[in-house]
Amino acid sequence: MNKTEIYILSGFLGSGKTTLLKQLLQDEKKQGRKVAVMMNELGKVSIDSDAIDEDLPLKELLDGCICCTISDKLEAQLQELLMVEKPEAIYIETTGAAHPIEVLDSILSPLFADRMQVKGIISVVDGPRWLNRNMLSPQVQQLLIEQVRHADLILLNKADELSEAQQARLTMEVQGLNSQAYTILTSYSKIAVKQVRGMSSAKKSKASKSHVFTDLKLSTFVYQFQKPVNQTDFEDFLRGLPDTVYRIKGYMKLHSSQYPFLFQFSYGMPLYMQENINMPLNMVFIGENLDWAEIEQRLKILEASD
Repeated sequence: MNKTEIYILSGFLGSGKTTLLKQLLQDEKKQGRKVAVMMNELGKVSIDSDAIDEDLPLKELLDGCICCTISDKLEAQLQELLMVEKPEAIYIETTGAAHPIEVLDSILSPLFADRMQVKGIISVVDGPRWLNRNMLSPQVQQLLIEQVRHADLILLNKADELSEAQQARLTMEVQGLNSQAYTILTSYSKIAVKQVRGMSSAKKSKASKSHVFTDLKLSTFVYQFQKPVNQTDFEDFLRGLPDTVYRIKGYMKLHSSQYPFLFQFSYGMPLYMQENINMPLNMVFIGENLDWAEIEQRLKILEASD
């Protein structure tokens, strides 16, 4: 089964995400690929959807942020795109207020996570705003930092509005926060599309450090349970996980129960919710710089230990 590529466009309001999206979609059209777009606006009215060709499947998520208030609506729309349209790629343009980890958490439903391949997070940084970010509230400053820290490809946009010294400072500050991402100075979000296509979560050998931008910072892993597990053993497994496992969610069966539990794990806190129908026992993990093969091995040992 061919997986649908997922590209997440992140960046604060007005940084140039929609301009970038238009370019990427023009290139996809040239390549003749089937793509779809999801756009998320905080307000009730979409301002950017007229940027999208009429023949492209478009889902708009209005009046809320992808990662909190409307995540169930998101799940339904994404499932419909994957099952009905079956695009080769989906571009998700988030609100300027969205946090990259929360966005990944919202889109990776255990029901269809195995149909998607997250190609990466592209963050568009508004250069002048970044350099003057101490004028912004502490919350917004922190969000800008998180959008940089978790990106795989960073556009330092509006470079034409900066002096050479400012461009150098911007580059140094951003690379200081995220040395793994590929960082590029842009004006009007202009970029060689192959740099976007080059993103992938393939494991790289130490020798290929020059292509470090193809290593994803945040990566995901889907595990399918074959049978019920012991709750105490499972919680021992959770305690042994690295701190950089940020989210886990999915369905699992415990010995004590006829039906699965919806399990969620966030900020180190596990939560079990009893379901009353059988669900596919898929568990989605999101984290940073992780050896998923090792975690998979530990899950297999956990299942075999009964």
